[in-house]
Amino acid sequence: MPDLLAARAQMAMSLAFHILFACIGIAMPVLMVIAEWRWMRTGDAIQLALAKRWSKGTAILFAVGAVSGTVLSFELGLLWPGFMEFAGAIIGMPFSLEGFAFFTEAIFLGIYLYGWNRISAGAHLASGVLVAISGIASGIFVVIANAWMNAPVGFELLAGRPVNIDPIAAMMTPAAIPEALHMTIAAFAATGFAVAGIHAWFVLKEPDNPFHRRALPIALWIAIPAGLLQPFSGHLSAAFVARNQPAKLAAMEALFTTQRGAPLRIGGWPDPDTRTVRLGLELPRGLSFLAFEDFDAEVTGLDRVPRENWPDVRVVHVAFQVMVALGSYMALVALWPLTLQLRGRPVNESRWLLRALVLAAPMGFIAVEAGWTVTEVGRQPWIVNGVVRTAQVVTPMPGLVIPFAVFTLLYCFLGVVVAVLLYRQIVRTTPMGEFVSTTEFKTVTVDGRPSGGMPPVRPSRRSRAFGELGE
Repeated sequence: MPDLLAARAQMAMSLAFHILFACIGIAMPVLMVIAEWRWMRTGDAIQLALAKRWSKGTAILFAVGAVSGTVLSFELGLLWPGFMEFAGAIIGMPFSLEGFAFFTEAIFLGIYLYGWNRISAGAHLASGVLVAISGIASGIFVVIANAWMNAPVGFELLAGRPVNIDPIAAMMTPAAIPEALHMTIAAFAATGFAVAGIHAWFVLKEPDNPFHRRALPIALWIAIPAGLLQPFSGHLSAAFVARNQPAKLAAMEALFTTQRGAPLRIGGWPDPDTRTVRLGLELPRGLSFLAFEDFDAEVTGLDRVPRENWPDVRVVHVAFQVMVALGSYMALVALWPLTLQLRGRPVNESRWLLRALVLAAPMGFIAVEAGWTVTEVGRQPWIVNGVVRTAQVVTPMPGLVIPFAVFTLLYCFLGVVVAVLLYRQIVRTTPMGEFVSTTEFKTVTVDGRPSGGMPPVRPSRRSRAFGELGE
């Protein structure tokens, strides 16, 4: 394996591993905060158990995400020293702000985990809210750094070197808003559908289990709006690509020839040698309209791009099709519960919807991986679009295939460890017996006494009884 390919493969593998935990770190704290807030409002002990279970999962995934994120930071310097020399002063600000947000998230996550029965209920909930806010901010700052790589601004070139650097202007790159919006919504959609799918699976197996019946609607609260908004944010992002990265758009749509009224392709396998697409469906003039809101707009094809500047058309096109297909499925599934609610039917009673949610559980994360493949492979051969080529900044150290193989095995091992920990801490220890006797719910009051089938009691804001309510 050539060293350039090994370096790119190692970076891609590290990013593919880390992005899963980054998505969960953005959205999972929102779920645990909602569950705790509902417990404070209703006194329903199952909501408290949900908050504690989800906070344990968040802690496990946060720890692994911190490790994999640190590895990525080192790899930027070790694998791409030329890139950091060129761009370090330009994108250092979003990375430093991301570090600040990360440490804020870590501090308040620690307070949240160890603050049960130690601080007031309001302060504890506030710490969870700060975990959620800092997690979202952390993701946005990292995406802004990547957005700058796609649309570099905030500097001038003098003899191939950046001068007159303006870090604030660099952060205001035109790619920042569409890319950060699309990624943040994707994180909520992926996590929301994953959590909803897991609990839908258990509702199918144990229809009378109140723990999963309570958890499913909370997960849908973030899955539904994210799933419905994602196509619109995707359209905004694609419109930016059409205007600023025409080669990437041409690869996404396998458009080899510049034309007016360009068709929108669905599926197909592109052949760069013959510049044709096999087995694909075409919607006449669809691409021109979606990219420029004009059915007769001209769309730049790969024929206007030097062949040495083409991205890998096959990889980009297939990844884009996968992302769009899975996103469309999740958007349709997100509409389903809304139609049931309008008809007065409970979501938990529709077995077909539960099956559809189970099927959707991994789709959000697969779509995120496919989307990042489009973003990164579609920018090649540039590491800084139109300015610095990837081959120019790779480390000269030989034998990069060895660390690539080692890190691949390490990530596989970490993946197995995470799966085992989540199963033991979240799935296997799911509370049931203390909350349910067949179909009768039990609600726990502030003083810890079960109230049977009585209506839930709202706990006092001064209560320190978090620990007394149990798991």
